[in-house]
Amino acid sequence: MELLQLKYFQTVAYTEHISKAAEQLNIAQPSLSLTIKRLEDELGTTLFDRKGRNIQLNASGKILLNHVNRIFTEIENARMEIQTKDMAIDHTIKISISNPRFLSGLISRYITQWPDTNIQQGLGARNDILASLKKGDIDLGIAGPPIADDEIESCVLINEDIVLVLPSTHKFATKSEIPLSKVAHESFISLANNEEYSFFTTELCKKAGFTPKNIFEVDSHLLAEIIKVNQGIALLPISVCRKLDLIYVRIADINPTYPVGLSWVKERHLSSSARSFRDFIIAYFNDHYALYKV
Repeated sequence: MELLQLKYFQTVAYTEHISKAAEQLNIAQPSLSLTIKRLEDELGTTLFDRKGRNIQLNASGKILLNHVNRIFTEIENARMEIQTKDMAIDHTIKISISNPRFLSGLISRYITQWPDTNIQQGLGARNDILASLKKGDIDLGIAGPPIADDEIESCVLINEDIVLVLPSTHKFATKSEIPLSKVAHESFISLANNEEYSFFTTELCKKAGFTPKNIFEVDSHLLAEIIKVNQGIALLPISVCRKLDLIYVRIADINPTYPVGLSWVKERHLSSSARSFRDFIIAYFNDHYALYKV
């Protein structure tokens, strides 16, 4: 059993797709399939359930993946400790976030204080961030809701208030708060490319007794434009409303909040720069708590 074999297996395990994994690894698909078959023969068990063209990690595969993740974590720990021995500080920080707003205002302050820092920031869905953390591709991840996993340490940065955004001409625009059920029959605008938040807002509406009728799915800036021309309403975090100068009212019957969390791998060695950035992020959200509350 070789490390390259295990790296191939890890990639296939997270993609659950031979051709996609082969593309990521830049190798031929038959070669990758043969590598996985040899690994299964060596272990005396299958690692994937094959359903037509699709594959799915089975119970044995999940056991192996947990151990493989730990193996690569320890290798990464060794690499980091060796680098730290030769360099006082590793200035590179790799972080991925599920929404750009999580670092808005924060990152400029950090770079001003530590101008030599090299920050590599990615954008991805919550599950992609989890996979990148486990594979060692990133040091830190920020996602809403916070990542929950046995291998991951997470802390809640903020429980942000969610409000109802309305056009200025809306009949409820002058109210301080209304029950969400009052707008059950209106057209909603949702945020694009954010499945976790869309699921969250849909569940809020269901708690209020209805399923929202979404007529647009756009980014936050286009959403603001659409609302201002009286083409719908939306459920948004309060910080977004303040940044885009939107009219909003409190939701009286639910009082919803959306949790955002910072995550890292429990057993992975973090460079001093990554630890410093982690602590700075936590302190920033604590110091700016009022920005995220009505």
